[in-house]
Order: sequence, then structure tokens, then C-alpha cells
Amino acid sequence: MTNARRHFGLSLIEMLVVVAIVVLVASLAVTLTLRMTNQAKERELSSIFALLKTALQDYYEETGAFPVQPELDFANADAHMERLYERLMAEPASRRVLTHLAGLPAKSDRSGRDDVARIRDPWGTVLDYRYGPDDDFPELLSAGPDRQFGTEDDISSRTG
Repeated sequence: MTNARRHFGLSLIEMLVVVAIVVLVASLAVTLTLRMTNQAKERELSSIFALLKTALQDYYEETGAFPVQPELDFANADAHMERLYERLMAEPASRRVLTHLAGLPAKSDRSGRDDVARIRDPWGTVLDYRYGPDDDFPELLSAGPDRQFGTEDDISSRTG
């Protein structure tokens, strides 16, 4: 006679293996989704940089100079971008290019003014603008995914 028993349940080890596989697959899916989201945001930022470079080139062709911004303090990125935006909007050719930036309608600043536009990166941080007398072309900076300027994930229009 055979002593054959039928097992209708799962052992604890089998359940732990299944749970571990599910956790592994879920973590891979989350990692890939986050990576793809950041890559899409970086492509969007490249488009923003390209539009702003075009607007700056149009501004240069109209005025013979780029808007000067010799201050190199990240803490004033809002003021830098506000000044750049106002200067670019003053020239018709640059203004036409800026209309192609998504979500550019004026956003209120802390003082409640509605007429101040902020050009933001895909992570929601205001871009910074730098141009001094020794530069060939202005630099646009994004704080990157961590939303903090001065860290290793900052993205520059000169490197991208």
C-alpha cells in the first residue's frame, strides 16, 4: 500500500517565495516608472531650454546684446527669471517664441502680483538665468529632481 497524501495547501516557505517574487517585480516596476518619468521630464526641460535659447537669440538679434545678469546667487533665481522674462517679452520676436512655452501664463508671486511670470522646470522649480560680460551665450539652470540649486543633479543648458 502506498502512503500517498495529497497536499491541498501551501507551506509557509512557498508563500514566502511567492511574496518575495511579487515584491521584486513591484520594485522593478516602480524603479522603471520613476526612471522613465525623470527621462520624460529631462526631455521636456531640453525643449524649454531650446525655446528659451531661441527667444534669447531673437532678443540678441533685435537689441545687439543679451540681458546681463552678473549676479550668481541661486537664492535670487526668481528675480533673475522675472527680469529675463520681462526683457524677452519687451521684444516682439522673443515674445512670439515665449508663447510656445507650456503653462507660461502669469503666476502670482508671494506679494500677490499677477503680472509676474515664472518659467519653471518640469519639477516645478523656477529656472535660473546667468549671463555676464565674459560669457558667449547665457546659461539657463534647472535645480533638477531634488529641487535644490547647487547640488549634483542640477541641469545646465550648456551641458544638455
